[in-house]
Amino acid sequence: MAARPAFSRRRAFLVTVGVGWALYGGLGIVDNPRYGTARGLVDVTRYVPLDVLGWMWVACGIAAALAGLVVNCPRLQAAGYTALGFPAGLWSGAFTVSAATTYPEAVGSACGWGAFTIGVVLVSGMDDPLPIPFRKRGR
Repeated sequence: MAARPAFSRRRAFLVTVGVGWALYGGLGIVDNPRYGTARGLVDVTRYVPLDVLGWMWVACGIAAALAGLVVNCPRLQAAGYTALGFPAGLWSGAFTVSAATTYPEAVGSACGWGAFTIGVVLVSGMDDPLPIPFRKRGR
């Protein structure tokens, strides 16, 4: 019987946030977009409709969650982290431009999405802890 792979916090992060992204896109943007979201994204929605952006969140979330389910494939996990970071970074940039120009109330969303994007980048560069037998004893 083969040993089960160790629990991976990085993969759990991909699955958890990926599912959250998919639900946010489907329920919060495609199904019921908020006024503040639509107004803060006006510079983006000139070129891309809001429902298409919502489906982008769904697709990126599903891609990230699936990448988190794959064991021993760091390249696929890297793609999953890219899928998490891209829509959050887009939201951060769009809300920052809106806050600086036509919609100052977007500053809170700009800060929140910017911080979350940086958090995704930081987590993507972290290593999972070594399995217990390979850890150094005592310190």
